[in-house]
Parts: sequence; C-alpha cells; structure tokens
Amino acid sequence: MSAPIARVDNGQDPYKWLERRDAPDVLDYLKAENAYLEQQLADQAELRETLFQEIKGRIRETDLSLPSPWGPWLYYQRTTAGDEYPRHYRCPRPADGSFSVDDNAEQLLLDPNVLAAGGFLSLGAFSVSQDHSKLAYSLDTQGDEIYRLFVKDLASGEITALPFDDCDGSMVWANDNQTLFFGELDDTHRPYKIHRHRLGSEGRSEVYHDPDGRYFVHCYRASSERQLVILSNSKTTSEAWVLPADEPEGRWTCLAPREENHEYYPDHGRLDGQWCWFVRSNQTGINFALYQAAESAPQREHWQELVAHRDEVMLEDISLNASALTLSLREAGLPIIEVRPQNDAAYRLQLPDAAYSLHVQNTLEFDSPVIRLRYEALNRPAQIRQLQLADGEQQVLKETPVEGPFDADAYESRRIWATAADGTQVPISLVGRRETFGKAAPLYLYGYGAYGHSLDPWFSHARLSLLDRGFIFAIAHVRGGGDLGEAWYRAGKLEHKTNTFGDFIACAETLIADGHTTPQRLAISGGSAGGLLIGAVLNQRPELFAVAIAEVPFVDVLNTMLNEELPLTVTEYDEWGNPNEPDVHARIKAYAPYENVQAQAYPAILAVAGYNDSRVQYWEAAKWVAKLRANKTDSNLLLLKTELGAGHGGMSGRYQALKDAALEYAFVLKVFGLTDV
Repeated sequence: MSAPIARVDNGQDPYKWLERRDAPDVLDYLKAENAYLEQQLADQAELRETLFQEIKGRIRETDLSLPSPWGPWLYYQRTTAGDEYPRHYRCPRPADGSFSVDDNAEQLLLDPNVLAAGGFLSLGAFSVSQDHSKLAYSLDTQGDEIYRLFVKDLASGEITALPFDDCDGSMVWANDNQTLFFGELDDTHRPYKIHRHRLGSEGRSEVYHDPDGRYFVHCYRASSERQLVILSNSKTTSEAWVLPADEPEGRWTCLAPREENHEYYPDHGRLDGQWCWFVRSNQTGINFALYQAAESAPQREHWQELVAHRDEVMLEDISLNASALTLSLREAGLPIIEVRPQNDAAYRLQLPDAAYSLHVQNTLEFDSPVIRLRYEALNRPAQIRQLQLADGEQQVLKETPVEGPFDADAYESRRIWATAADGTQVPISLVGRRETFGKAAPLYLYGYGAYGHSLDPWFSHARLSLLDRGFIFAIAHVRGGGDLGEAWYRAGKLEHKTNTFGDFIACAETLIADGHTTPQRLAISGGSAGGLLIGAVLNQRPELFAVAIAEVPFVDVLNTMLNEELPLTVTEYDEWGNPNEPDVHARIKAYAPYENVQAQAYPAILAVAGYNDSRVQYWEAAKWVAKLRANKTDSNLLLLKTELGAGHGGMSGRYQALKDAALEYAFVLKVFGLTDV
C-alpha cells in the first residue's frame, strides 16, 4: 500500500480542502492515512502487544484511592481490572479519625464505565452539595469539550438531566444546596457566561457575561466555603467578582476592575481569627505578591501587603487553611512549598530529590490541621504526603504502586544545563538506568514551552519500557514554559517565541556533545503547543533528530490565528500575537511549521490528531503531513493517525491510553532498529 497523496488546491493554502469537516472525501483521506499507518506498522503488532502488556503489568489494575474526609463521609475512587474508568464512592467517616473504608457501608455515587457504554467519556464536574444529599456532574461524550449537566439525588438515586446546551462542564453549588452556577460556551468555544439555576425550576438566570473574546470565565468556591468567586481572565489580565455562598441571588462585588496587564486571583480564609480575602496579584511585579483585605471591604483600595514581590521567587499559588497559609513558590527552577502557620514561624519543606514535582493536592476541610501534597520525581513514583501544618512533619500516606520487579535505586535522575545562542542557561532533566549513563544511548527528548506551563519531572509507568531497553528520557525546560518563573515564560512568547525553538535545539546539541546520545539515536516529542515546537525545530535542524512524534500538534499556527471564527483564536492573541498586524504576521510566518516545510530530508515522523479536538483542529496535523509528504526528499516513515472519536486529550479510558503509548514506543523502536529488545 502506497502512502496517501492529498490533492493540491490552487491558492496560498494548498491543502485547505482538508478543513471541510465531515466531507466524504476528507473522511476518506483520513481513513486512508489510518490504514496506511496500520499497514506500515503491521510488522510491529507483536511488539505493540508486548509493550502494552508490559506497561499494563506495572499498573495496579484494582486499587483504592486515598479517601478524602468531608463532613460525615469519606469520598474515594475504586479502579477494577478490565474497567477503563474509576468508580466513585463514599462511606461513613470512621469515628477514630482514620481513613479506613467500610466496604459494607459504601455507596456508589457514579460509575463512568456504565455511562461510557464503550464510547468516549470525559467527566467534567463532580461536585457534591454542602449537605451531601446531591451530586452535580457533567459529561462530554464526543471529545469536543461540550458537556451535558446532571444532578443525582444520592438518597433515591434519581438522576435529572439539566436542559442546557453548550456548557463548559463546570458546576458550583451555593450553600442552600438547591442553587447551581454553571458556565456556557460561545460560538468560539470560549466560556463566556455564568448562569444560576435553582433545582426544580425550568430556566436559568444569567449572572455574568464577558463579551471580550480574550477572556475565559469560570466560577469556583473559595477555600472557606463561605464565598463564591467568578473569575474572568485573559492570558495577561483578570477581574474577579465575589458573592457570599449563603446568598445565591445576591449582588456580586468586583474586587478590582480589569486593568490591562494586572492579574489577580482571590481566595477567602481566616487571618488572626478574622474572615478575610487573600489576593495574589502582580500589581507590584511579575512574580506576584500576596495581599489581604477584610471580608467586608474586598476592593483593591483596601488591599494590604502580606508577602512582598521577590525578583528571584515566583509566587505561583496559595492554599488556605484555618491553621496556616501555604505558599507554592518557584525558585531556581524548582517548586517550593513554604508554610506560614498562624502565630508561628514560617518554614520550607525538605525533600529527597534534586529535581522533582511537588504541589498541594488537597487542603481537605478548612479546619483540618493537615493538608496533602503530591510529590514525585523521574525515578520515584508519585506519593501522597500528609503535611502537619503546625510543625512540618511529613508522612507518606500512599505511593503509586509499580507492580512486578521495580527498584527505584536502579534509575538515576540528573539535571544538566544547556547554553542557548544568547548565553541563557537552559535546564534539562534526565533519567535512565544507572548503567545507561556514560555512553551514547537512544534518547527520548520531550518539550512544550508555552503558556507558562512548567514541565516539572514526573514518574511514568509506561516510560520504564524505554528505560529498561537502554533509553535515557530527557525534558527540555525551554523558555515559554514557567519552569523558571514568569520572566522565563515571557522570554518565550510573542516576539520572543523563537527562543523556545533555539533552547530546544541547544538542549539537543548539549545532549549530543556530552555523549548522552547521537543524532541517529535521538527521538523528540511534544503535543499541542509542544507540537508547534517539534514542527519548528524539524524545519530548522532536521539533521539533529532521527524520529519525531507530534501529538495534536499546533502546526498551522498562522492560518489558525488568522481565522477568528475558530474556537479560542482571539484568546490566543496574548500568547502568539495578532497576525492581522503586519509585523506579527511576518513574525509568525517566519516560524510556523506548516508554512516553512521545505524540500529537505526529515526524520521519521508520527503525527496524531483528534477529529473532535476543539483546541487544535484535526486538519492541522493532516495538512502538515500532506505538505511534508509532497516536499520532503527522504524515504523515512511519515505517518498520520487521526482518532476519529476523540478530542484534544486523545481517546478516553486508561487501557486505550496504554495502547497509544505502546504504539508510540513501538514506532520509535522500529526507527531505531531495536524491535528485538
């Protein structure tokens, strides 16, 4: 079977015809590409199955999540062998204060396996009312991130479908246990309205509407449970409105009217025995400071500084509890937890690894003396740690199990630095078996570099299948991400976007120069905006890499940003710029992967798209592959897989995710000629 050849239309965009969603010839073309992929990888069927069983064998298929106490109940999930999704349960809370589950008294709240019926399913909201009598939940059954809303009476089991369309999936309870607030999507898939609905009534009341296409709107409960917050934010500016949770039909109060480039994020808690607002704001510096205001006077003119802005420390988030204020910081490329107990000295957590991922996973009940942290490293499975706020004592409550033989000490984690063209030092995190270091090994390099998202090191059961075959896995912490704070992010966006690509290339060159790998043994991967990164570096330095994987890749960036009718385009102007401006158009065109495909040799490429993806349209990958196939001068594999029933996150269900990983790894092993290991 020969590779599908896409027809070429006249005009500036030769493959624009692929944008005609649901047209028979487009669907036929995508199916032909899928068939070609299967034909080209047919000799790997046994290897893919081996990898799938290998990865599945490391995962505890039947397990119980760590129960979370709330009121008279423990809430938790169970996974069962053979099921794609965890079931949601609760049981009465033990009087001894333990987290012991009473199997005989547990209540099944929701079974997504039944709801999915073998198809796609994404659970959005899962919100129990304050009196624990009702469950509000939302479901996406297409992968397009449009949700239907439901309320379940937990005593009778009766389920009510709410008669509202185009919902973003969010659902927030007021304290009367009868009123829900939920978000609506506009025609561009932007959450732009918040509605109020009282159970038993037929309609809804609009409580907030943001007509500005750059802003996303959502509603949440404050940590204290006493206040509701509507936050409307772009990528550079925010505005918040608040309402007592006991007064669902009351008047919302604005904390600070939007002011361009002022971001602020409020939460509600207690300080020195008084209810008050805590506001994380960048009004005095890009790394954010923390302010406090009385509950009765939350407006900006009443804010008082609690934690000053620091040039070298990013204040990423705060967590509120009756007994302490917990700061999530970023310093020297690492996440830091700093705890400030009420009426006691502040302290920072001490951790065992040089590079790691750490965040507050659950603050539990507001009056709890403990919170839970999630901690993991490249060579250490994720742990849920309980932190005693008063004295900093840590206790590992649960570690994600790795079934079968596994010794964390057999793997070594490292952090090295690459020097970019402008002299900037760029961190790289690596992991491999200890005996793998010191020789040129096959290496898998991952990158993202956008929106300020940090790629803190994480553990992967699937990745062990590569490491145990002699691979090194590396993360390039390039500019555009938030790995080294807000300045690091800003240095890789808008007019500085090319720094992202230069940093990634510098990381690859450093890994080669230091003897960790060679160009013939280097695989690269990225998804979404990370797919843009992969497409750009392939155009610039294709000889550096042997294989590339681009998942839901944002590779047609110029045409997408010119089309304001597409979902989320206008909101992206703050990240990439508005190409309707001539200088921005020229800048984006100079690096856009689709625009810059050349008649040159490219490495082997696997591109994966989701047909129902509302963030990165399926045709971006399809057009890119078509143009590559028509222009590249090599005979290396070029494959496109379009998940016809999935969205931005790929197929739903844990086993399907493992099969996707097996496909990807088998592709890399095939290119490297390592299919017999």
